[in-house]
Amino acid sequence: MNTAPFPQLQAFLAVARLQSFSSAARELGVSRSAVSQAVRQLEEQLRVVLLARTTRSVSLTDAGRRLVESAGPAMRQALAALTEVSAQPGETVGRVRLSVPRAAVPFIIAPLVPTFRARHPRIEVEVVLENRFVDIVAEGYDAGVRLTEAIERDMVQVRLTDAFRFVVVGAPSYLARHGTPQRPEDLLRHECITFRMQTTGALYAWELERGRRNWRVPVRGGVVTNESELGVAMAEEGLGLAYAFEPMVMEQLRTGRLERVLEPYAPKVPGFFLYYPSRAQCSPALRLFVDVAKELLVRAK
Repeated sequence: MNTAPFPQLQAFLAVARLQSFSSAARELGVSRSAVSQAVRQLEEQLRVVLLARTTRSVSLTDAGRRLVESAGPAMRQALAALTEVSAQPGETVGRVRLSVPRAAVPFIIAPLVPTFRARHPRIEVEVVLENRFVDIVAEGYDAGVRLTEAIERDMVQVRLTDAFRFVVVGAPSYLARHGTPQRPEDLLRHECITFRMQTTGALYAWELERGRRNWRVPVRGGVVTNESELGVAMAEEGLGLAYAFEPMVMEQLRTGRLERVLEPYAPKVPGFFLYYPSRAQCSPALRLFVDVAKELLVRAK
């Protein structure tokens, strides 16, 4: 069997990442039929079905997933190498594509990206905000930002923030009406602004700890969201208690718009980390991004 042609593999990887033939066609600047034909030719040459197609969706087969995991990083390296050829001596050209939770934006992305772009104006930075767990290899990301417990063990990890706590907070008006919980079990009798996990669709059980004991409290309430900032805003309005990482609510706590409750039970986590695959060679653009992140965020702690 001959080696798969570069354009056909590129078309397949675009469809796999975007889960859409139309979106892949727009990104590649060709027609939808051309993308479909390229993927079909690749499947015929490999003699396997790579994509399961319905009238409404596109998903990877097992063979398609294996091809993405093995060929995706190599393709990104090849494209980066081709782009790098056009650079002037000493200049890096390329792209860094990141998956980032919204809560990390003001602490990591906002201070980092302007400085990075000023130093490396020919490196494009694409930031995709999403709170779900992401397979960065399968979905075509160069790196991601997450809490360390959400990162697979085979990834390279670079610490970006100090450790911080998750805290339960409420507005003074809510606490005046409903009282202040004293134990984790008390949360079951309170109105709590709940968080729906994007990956599983389940409601998040608030995690608390004290000493060696841990609690996962299945809180409930009349407001459900998949956006932590909205949950905090609703708590400020007195709609219920919210669960948030402490740096996110420091201003509200300082001004008295929110108060901590159950503080002795606040769990501590190691912080946010930048992560990327260890098995794939790090692109020049990503290496520079990591260097700036270490300089601005890591050394500033």
